[in-house]
Amino acid sequence: MSAFFDEVKRRKVYRVAAAYIIAAGGAIQLASASFPAWELPNWALRLVIVLLLLGFPIALILAWAYDITAQGIRATPSVATPKAHRRRNIIMLVATGVVISAAAGFFLFENRSDEKENAYFADGIQDDVLTNLSKIGDLKVISRTSVMPYRDKASSAREIGKALGVSTILEGSVRRIGNRVRVNVQLINADTDEHMWAEDYDRDLTDVFAIQTDLAQKIARELQAKLSPTEKAQIERKPTENSEAYLAFMQGHEMFYRPDKFRSNAEKAEQLFEKATKLDPNFADAFAGLAWVEDWMYHTFDPTAARKEKARAAANEAIRLRPDLPEAHLALGFYHYYCERNYQAALNEFAIAKRSLPNSAEVYMAVGSIERRQGKWDESTANFERATALSPKDAFLLENLADNYRANKNFEEADKLYDRAIEAAPNSLGALAGKGKLAVELKGDFAEIEKQLAQVPPGVDPDGQVTSVRVWLLMLQRKFPEALAVLTELPQGVFYDSTAPVPKASLQGMLYLFEGDKAKAQAAFRRALPVAEQSLRESPDDAGRHIQLGFILTGLNRKQEALAEGQRAVELKPESADALDGPQVAAALAQIYAWVGEKDQALRLVDRLLETPNGITVPMLKLDPMWDPLRNDPRFQALIDKYAKI
Repeated sequence: MSAFFDEVKRRKVYRVAAAYIIAAGGAIQLASASFPAWELPNWALRLVIVLLLLGFPIALILAWAYDITAQGIRATPSVATPKAHRRRNIIMLVATGVVISAAAGFFLFENRSDEKENAYFADGIQDDVLTNLSKIGDLKVISRTSVMPYRDKASSAREIGKALGVSTILEGSVRRIGNRVRVNVQLINADTDEHMWAEDYDRDLTDVFAIQTDLAQKIARELQAKLSPTEKAQIERKPTENSEAYLAFMQGHEMFYRPDKFRSNAEKAEQLFEKATKLDPNFADAFAGLAWVEDWMYHTFDPTAARKEKARAAANEAIRLRPDLPEAHLALGFYHYYCERNYQAALNEFAIAKRSLPNSAEVYMAVGSIERRQGKWDESTANFERATALSPKDAFLLENLADNYRANKNFEEADKLYDRAIEAAPNSLGALAGKGKLAVELKGDFAEIEKQLAQVPPGVDPDGQVTSVRVWLLMLQRKFPEALAVLTELPQGVFYDSTAPVPKASLQGMLYLFEGDKAKAQAAFRRALPVAEQSLRESPDDAGRHIQLGFILTGLNRKQEALAEGQRAVELKPESADALDGPQVAAALAQIYAWVGEKDQALRLVDRLLETPNGITVPMLKLDPMWDPLRNDPRFQALIDKYAKI
């Protein structure tokens, strides 16, 4: 071995190796800095790294074989060594070069495998800059959610400006390398496609907030927007000194703002916001983000006392830390709305937030969400329209606006909005399912929903949502054995349908009931009963859980108990207090009435709900086997005939 190293030294391979490593490192640093500015794809940098790594063993072989002398490049003179030793030395040289290249490659790619983290960082910078600009009342600012679809598209500034309804485009790149941040931005006139202003920043990571503030102020000045003292103070505020907390906050923000707010995404966002608050206990924005996530989780799938307390505590802490933080008031407003159902207190908080967030789509969405529960459908739709104007490519907002039109039986307009949502987020399951379900509700058409389901990749089934839609579709088509087979393939025992976990056995019981197999139905309902009872104990004031238990008790022929659960659900969520979900709860009570033989009460409810916003549609009356107990009653057919003409 010593002979090998002596030969390496004699042939000056060390010098070449050191020079190559220094030159290659410089080349990689140069490429890392310049490629993003040139907007070259990530694979271009990887290609440079791979070529440099492959070149290292080759450089060692050339250094072994040749030497640079005053007379030029000459073959390195050999010394008298056995042929076997020469072969061994060359093999060791090549092996050493390959090992070093492999180790360096692993380190480099491992080091750069945080591109996802860099993406979070870049998204966070973009979001914070836009948030700062949105606080300026003289500007109309489109949210990051709506500009994201244009990131990887070769669209001109004119095309983007026309699609988003803006006259100016801010574009640029963000690159984080260690503790350095490189930001390149330019302001473009969307009407002429001409550059108005550009700026480059190369700062320490700790200066990132100064960059954001400087950008917002310079852009406002360039666009001749007036900046009030309050707006200036909001823009100059530094949210945290802790870069790790800031990164966790941005990751949580990205996770929560995905178009489909699945349970798994919300839980990950919760963890990230909690991490941010632990890293910096004074990070008010992180507490506001955490409160909003807790509010949403309570509202959609976990209406428990523990969740409500977490939401309250996080919102109050955000307010305590920064009483003037608009996002904190927004989060507190959602607490009052989702957790307390105190609409006026929520609207008061949203009004405070709106003063500092004049361009916030979330504020208009929040107000519109409350107004439709108050039965103020026109006002609600107007606020959702304002929200989508500020964020025209936000699939979640578009779906909510579509829900307003669907609830008021303007199916054609709702269908257009679902198309816009799908265009904005082609992989959004909510948008795909919404469009498919609308076709069923509008005209009993299964082709559209089957088409949309065919686009979902195999194995994609977050929270069992895809399976539940497939079962629903097969049920409406009266393919009960196929629906049971789909359920059997699902390993999990519970579906999450809004706030009420649906035991798989409960669905199986209903399908057996539709088939007429009462013995199997009752066996399934008995399996589902303790699950539903436990769920209700965890959240006794949740209407959805009372309805779920009511259906199970109906299947077990426990009439009075079933009716009590259905009636309790309506008491907890009456239409007078919730014009959005209330009619659906009343429809569920009507189905319980039908199955326990109380046809008169069932038909009275159906008659009213057929003309109530977000009530029942005629195609669903015709298709849904839940209405089968009424199907042979002449009054039922008379209702179908009456409302089919409307």
